Amino acid sequence: MPRSGWRKSESDRRLPDLVSVGLLMKVFPAEVVDAVIAECGRTEQRRRSLPARSMVYFAMGMAMHSEGSYEDVLALISDGLAWAHRDQRSGRLANKAAISHARDRLGPEPMALLFSRVAGPLAVKDTPGCWLAGRRLVAIDGTCLDLPDTPANDAHFGRPGVMKGERSAFPQARVVALAECGTHAMFDAVIGPYTTSENAACAELLGRLEPGMLCLADRGFYSFKAWENACGTGADLLWRVKDNLTLEPVQDLPDGSWLADVFDSVADQRRRRPVRVRVVSYTIEDGRDPTGPYRLITTLLDHNQAPATQLAAAYAQRWEIETSFDEFKTHQRGPRTVLRSKSPKLVTQEIWGHLCCHYAIRTLMLDAAENAGRDPDRVSFVAALRIARRSIAQQGAFPP
Repeated sequence: MPRSGWRKSESDRRLPDLVSVGLLMKVFPAEVVDAVIAECGRTEQRRRSLPARSMVYFAMGMAMHSEGSYEDVLALISDGLAWAHRDQRSGRLANKAAISHARDRLGPEPMALLFSRVAGPLAVKDTPGCWLAGRRLVAIDGTCLDLPDTPANDAHFGRPGVMKGERSAFPQARVVALAECGTHAMFDAVIGPYTTSENAACAELLGRLEPGMLCLADRGFYSFKAWENACGTGADLLWRVKDNLTLEPVQDLPDGSWLADVFDSVADQRRRRPVRVRVVSYTIEDGRDPTGPYRLITTLLDHNQAPATQLAAAYAQRWEIETSFDEFKTHQRGPRTVLRSKSPKLVTQEIWGHLCCHYAIRTLMLDAAENAGRDPDRVSFVAALRIARRSIAQQGAFPP
């Protein structure tokens, strides 16, 4: 409730329409933003109307209000600050060209560093749907985003081919991410050209897994090298593999799974350099035509610690990352919407802004679920996004 003497800034926007700098400031505090800006060498040498800190939050604000123009998003931020500072003055807003120049000065590096500095798994020990055998369930997968059809974006990112030798209408960027299955929070990602395959892009992510995680992956990600790379981090793995991978039983286990050896090559097989895995094979019968068989391999060799039925049920959680991508692409960005940036550097910055925004909303959703004693899966992302878009800036969020 407003106090006596408070006056709204001179604007025709209602208070609920203001951009949600408050949520973004809570998850990505100003002091952390300033630190990554300084670390990337983007600190201003002179006073500017659009300083780097403002543009970091502007990049996230573009994702929060993906349908708004540059000027609209900046106006929303400015109105929010006027409320936060209890300031009735209405300053002159920068135009689109000035905003583009400010975004260009910032570049993508501070946004990438900010995401890596702040984003991480959200679940605690009693968060439902997040754990198996004491391991945190995470999944890896990739998606593609349509970009403006500019020569620079086409040359850098490339585009998929279509039938009859034609090419698709838009260049595309590839995003490969790690997501926590129970909370849908994407906490690590790699952004690259469409011409870089998911398998090549995931190599960097697999090397950043941590002990205590159980990583789920679809059959397209398996290779002997990728498996060894991921195992070297100390994390546990549960991956689906293709039917043509030879998995000769070494030892049958009481729960129906078995131990097998996998090799890098025929030469390795002759030299007997195996990697021991546990195999779970099953079909799904739900009253329709049976599907499968599904073949999973895992580093969890003890059937008492993780029975085959639990592993098969846990693998279904891999689809949660598809839900994360749907939230990101359909609801936050907008269905079939092309990103707005016309240069590779700003495209990358914009995607990091979207990832930061999604992570902030998922943080809000987990807080709401915990306070209500609910499973995070039961909280609506659309409702959370709507609420987040109506929150207010915190006082002092930006330099005057």
